[in-house]
Parts: sequence; structure tokens; C-alpha cells
Amino acid sequence: MEEKYGRLYELMEEYTRDNVAVAFSGGVDSSLLLKLAVVCARERKSRVIAVTAATELHPSRDEAIAGKVALETGAEHRVLRVQELEQAGVAGNPVDRCYRCKRYLFERIRQEAEAMGASVVLEGTNADDLSEYRPGLKAIRELGIKSPLMEAGLTKEEVRRLAGEYGISVARRPSSPCLATRFPYGEELTYEKLRQVEKGENYLKTLGLYNVRLRVHGRIVRIEADAEQMGRLVERREEIVGFLKELGYGYITLDLEGFRSGSMDETLSAEEKSMGNNR
Repeated sequence: MEEKYGRLYELMEEYTRDNVAVAFSGGVDSSLLLKLAVVCARERKSRVIAVTAATELHPSRDEAIAGKVALETGAEHRVLRVQELEQAGVAGNPVDRCYRCKRYLFERIRQEAEAMGASVVLEGTNADDLSEYRPGLKAIRELGIKSPLMEAGLTKEEVRRLAGEYGISVARRPSSPCLATRFPYGEELTYEKLRQVEKGENYLKTLGLYNVRLRVHGRIVRIEADAEQMGRLVERREEIVGFLKELGYGYITLDLEGFRSGSMDETLSAEEKSMGNNR
């Protein structure tokens, strides 16, 4: 692990020789990159810009968290307003949605970086992401975006440990992926559906749940939570059912397999995944 940390620091020293932009969501991966970029750039007096894409496909609280963490690191912070459903061609939730969205977002971020004099753009893909269905990685590579955590071979847990050592406030924050991942591929996405599922998940988190997702199948909603927290859901069953039905869901279910990242990808065939990765 020390070798990985050393390699990461070497990469960040190299990338901050000139002005650098960090694609910054406020999650632990990009927060660690931003912190290291500021530390390394200080010696060279180069400029570090955190660029946050304020998207309607992500929970609304993410922008405020990103602003708070950027302030903690001392980096400049820029916010881009984007509307991916219309502008990135993902309203139909296609199998290659992640590719289209990443391509659109990183083109915008790269343009912003260039306008501010930053020649390098960094993003927070880690080594664990390579084992999952991530068609967006192809777009990142096509655009020449750098992924130092992946280059250094750091896993998610190793990223969290290093972020904790640097005192980053979001070191243990759960992942906050795009809300489109709550819906089956091919289902038409609307901002109303996205906000509905966001409200439901925010409510469940007030019950003390750490990893929790609402996966929506028409009027059926499937709750994914860590196995050790399922008892809490059963204990609060009536309250949970009442709240989610008020949001408009007809049937409330608990997924006995528990929380798992990318569960909507499980039903994709190898051919469909190949199509998404090779868009």
C-alpha cells in the first residue's frame, strides 16, 4: 500500500507541474485528488481548479457538499450547470448512457479547464471501478483525461484510508452515483422521476441507513440496503411503506440480496455490455 501511495504522489507531482483542473463531485475519490493537487501545486505555484458539473441526474445535495470540501482544500471552485437529459442524449436511458453522459460532461469540463489555463484534467476512477460495468471509462480515455488513482492501483478502501489520513471530511461518505442508475435501461427518464427517487432515498437515510438504493420498476420500488441493516427496515416497515406510497410508488419491496453497486446491470447480456463499452 505504501508503494501505491508513493506512486500516487509521484503522479500528482508530475500532473501539477502546470495548472490543473480536477473533475470534482465532492465524493471521496475526487476529494483526495483535489487535496493532493493543492498540496503538490503549492510547491510549484501552479493553479488548481475544482470543476463541479451541477447535474440534475445527481442528488441535489452533492453540489453543496462539493462546495464545502473545495473550500476545505483551498482550491478554486467552478460550477458548470448542465442538463444531460436534453444535451447528452440520455433521456431514453440507453445501455451506453454512461458513455454518452461522461463524454458530454468531460468535454464541458475540459473546455472550462482550457479557458482557465489548465492543460491537464484529472478524475477519480479507482482500481475497483475496473471490475464493474463502466462504459464511461471509454469516454474518459478518448478525451485524454487522467485517472491517477487508477494509475496507482488504489482500491476504494485504500482511497478512503488515505483520505482519512489527510483529514478529508468526506473520507467515509457513501458513494453517490447518478440517479439514472435506479431505473432499468430503456425506461424514459424525467426530472420528476429522478427527484421522486431522491426524496425516497433521503428519507431512508434519516433512519440511519448507510448504503441504500431505491431501484424503480414501474410502480414497484425495490429497496437495497446492507444486510445488517435490513432488520431496521422491517422494524420501521409501516412508516416506510406509508412514506414511499405517498411519493407515488404502488408496491414496496425489500431486496434480500441487499445493497450492491450496479445491480441494474445484472440483467444485461454480454452483448449489451459490449455494446455499451464499445460505443
